[in-house]
Amino acid sequence: MIKIIEFLLLFALVYWVIYIFPKKNRLKRQNSEKAAPQPNPQMLKMVECVFCKIQLPLHDSFEYQQRHYCGLRHYNEISPQGWIGCAKHVPSPNFDERPQASSTIDTVVIHHISLPEGKFGSGAIEAFFTNRLNPHDDPYFETIAHLQVSSHFLIQRDGQLIQFVSTNQRAWHAGASQLFERQSVNDFSIGIELEGTGELPFEPAQYQKLSQLIAALQKQYSIQYFVGHSDISPGRKMDPGKSFDWEYVSQIAKISESQLPFGVQSR
Repeated sequence: MIKIIEFLLLFALVYWVIYIFPKKNRLKRQNSEKAAPQPNPQMLKMVECVFCKIQLPLHDSFEYQQRHYCGLRHYNEISPQGWIGCAKHVPSPNFDERPQASSTIDTVVIHHISLPEGKFGSGAIEAFFTNRLNPHDDPYFETIAHLQVSSHFLIQRDGQLIQFVSTNQRAWHAGASQLFERQSVNDFSIGIELEGTGELPFEPAQYQKLSQLIAALQKQYSIQYFVGHSDISPGRKMDPGKSFDWEYVSQIAKISESQLPFGVQSR
């Protein structure tokens, strides 16, 4: 009888070691794995700030138009490469290098544009500055579709900012022009187009975006002058026109009187 009991105890011990104990450990391990937090792929992915080139986790970055920034400050500033983060980037082929003799960027030229005249939001301005304007879309387009022009920036009626050319490079916006004794204002200027006619008032959102852009430009460059296209090409150009409020812009953008050589009166 004692031997039978010993045999049963031994059998129970063997059964425990072989079947019960491994099963308990396996269940414990499975439960532990379920309870452990799973790594987030977004947290593991690293991206590069296009402004300063620092590497940072994707979830810590600020993303716009599939570009990543390490924070709002770099998103709102002009990078060393001449591109501002808060703009939609639509690179234009219409640019070249600034001449070495006049490579100091010290002037901002304000323009207005609408395509077709008086119509807004058609997308034709983007097409025009990137040589994609369809001459059959409007009779006026037939007369300009062959031109190769650009501006550094466009501010649409809703305040959206679009950049076509790096500010380090020369955009083709001023044409035949002169600022005091200096010819070819494209060489040393940055061009900003406002979507408008010069007759209709510009939108508050446009003025606000212009003010933000001017702040970024003044931080990056030693801007001496803010002028209109009509100031540097008198008789040939009329923009930004009499509806552009120079006095208001000077106030909200903190432009000094010395930086407005043609005054604050609308013209």
